[in-house]
Amino acid sequence: MRSFLQAAVICTSLFLSCAAAAQSAEPGAHIAELRGKLGRELNRIAASFDGAIGLAVKDFTSGDVLAINADMIFPQASSIKVAVLIELLRQDQAAILKLSERVEVRKTQFVGGSGVLQSFGDGESSLSLHDLAVLMIVLSDNSATNILIDRVGRARVNENMASLHLPQTRLERRMIDLDAERLGKENLSTPREMIALYDLLFHGKALDGKHTAIALEILKTPKDPATPLGKGLPSGVLIADKHGVLDGVRANSGIVLLDGRPYAISVMTAYAADGDDAERTISEISRRVYSYFERQAHSNAHGVRVP
Repeated sequence: MRSFLQAAVICTSLFLSCAAAAQSAEPGAHIAELRGKLGRELNRIAASFDGAIGLAVKDFTSGDVLAINADMIFPQASSIKVAVLIELLRQDQAAILKLSERVEVRKTQFVGGSGVLQSFGDGESSLSLHDLAVLMIVLSDNSATNILIDRVGRARVNENMASLHLPQTRLERRMIDLDAERLGKENLSTPREMIALYDLLFHGKALDGKHTAIALEILKTPKDPATPLGKGLPSGVLIADKHGVLDGVRANSGIVLLDGRPYAISVMTAYAADGDDAERTISEISRRVYSYFERQAHSNAHGVRVP
């Protein structure tokens, strides 16, 4: 009887070992291992960054989300301009305004910072709302942004974000409003809400098909210089994104349009000791996240790279 029991234990142990080996050989185990390593790398980068940092990544294929301080609220700087763009397009969709509507450019509308509109002559040009939106996103034109904020209404931008269940994404002031800035008013969001906003946009849940296409076309227009997220990607990989810069702050969110594996990514920093280091950190995070998705996009279920 003792010999029988010993044999049974040995067989059971062998069965469990074989089952564990079989489980570890399943394709999903490889992805879990890869994901775990990426998570550890991102945590290491975040821990070594000299400042506050938060990030969120959403896989549009599986729905999986990677997050570090994803619900922490950060200033958005020009990254908030995507919320203005979406509200502008929503109002065109609802026939509240027309993208073809032209606005006379006046000197009283000019503010400093990024952009080209401030160099235009006083009352010598008129631009369509669509063209102002292109300037706002591609050149991050602050004067164009303020014209659009005044046209669509700051409250309506915030109402639209709330209707999309993004209550922390708030347009609190116009661009280059130093008085508001001194009072602590900043345009805000979280990494989780920004990937949710781009997720809704990409899947046609923020706008109809026509206006979704317009938004993505504007957002994916190449920026010069490239955004920090864009610098982390190989040449030729499209990204639809918007970057924001303030002293001590960097924020960059968007959609990486990787064939077969698109994903949303958002990285935000505050209290950064060095702005250039913050941008390099965002680029490094972007590079590592891209590598993770690119290998899945171009490999079979067992991790064999397929031409």
